[in-house]
Amino acid sequence: MRIAITGATGLIGSALARALSREGHEIVVVSRRPAAAERMAAGGGVVRVVAWDPARGVIDASGLEECDVVVHLAAESIAGVWTPGKRARIRDSRVRGTELVAGALAGLSRPPAAFLSASATGYYGARPPDTPIDEDAPPGSGFLAETAVAWEAATRAAEAAGIRTIRLRVGLVLTAAGGLLGALLPLFRLGLGGRLGDGRQVMSWIALDDVVAAVRHVIDATELSGPVNVVAPEPVTNAEFTRSLGRLLRRPTPFAVPSFVLRLLPGKMGEEIMLAGARVVPRRLEESGFRFAHPDLDGALRHALGLER
Repeated sequence: MRIAITGATGLIGSALARALSREGHEIVVVSRRPAAAERMAAGGGVVRVVAWDPARGVIDASGLEECDVVVHLAAESIAGVWTPGKRARIRDSRVRGTELVAGALAGLSRPPAAFLSASATGYYGARPPDTPIDEDAPPGSGFLAETAVAWEAATRAAEAAGIRTIRLRVGLVLTAAGGLLGALLPLFRLGLGGRLGDGRQVMSWIALDDVVAAVRHVIDATELSGPVNVVAPEPVTNAEFTRSLGRLLRRPTPFAVPSFVLRLLPGKMGEEIMLAGARVVPRRLEESGFRFAHPDLDGALRHALGLER
């Protein structure tokens, strides 16, 4: 297959591109950083680099002709201080970027069979820790939930054009190479790790390898469309995550950051990222036959940290 990927130089996108290339698929990289994309292309497997500039609403749509699948992952990271400008970039990169890609696909003479567009479990907002949340749950409230709703709505042009459209509600991706785990490892290795607030907020996580495998599964599972929760089947509380990571690193985790301190962070960042959570479950993935390589947290962390026997 010929598969186009936006965000192909990012954490998930680069892992996905490598995996698909190893399987013999042709990769089309959609990038606003041509130099990085060309370096990636030099590694093999990339047949085309398509330029786009989502901030300006510009994309070389002709480069997407004859693609069988488009996987849209590009978005501004939610990490960093949530100034008004940062919040605007988080929202605009998701909504405008997705509208641009979906509109371009809808206008192709030969559109792809499937459009997989990233979303996030932030769609569900903060939920009671003991309540399982599947794809049928309504959206939550707050900046991240409202952004996710608009992000998913931005796929409508592709869906209206008859393209099978899947909205991947991805949880916290675990890999030592970056993301949440990559940021926490230096602190935990120094023995400075600890829970956030009371630690009861639920973390719906997934190993990076399982994200890649889930995307591959969704591409092939033609019965799937609409929202799909891309999370492991065993969510944990922040306190459980903290104990597990400290135990595997053989470091104490005596500290706790008080909730009121986190709530002082600008733009409600601490409230929405560090103190909120939802017990999101992968119902549709499991019902469609997907099997996780790393279903439990200890196993996923061992794999990410290179501690597997």
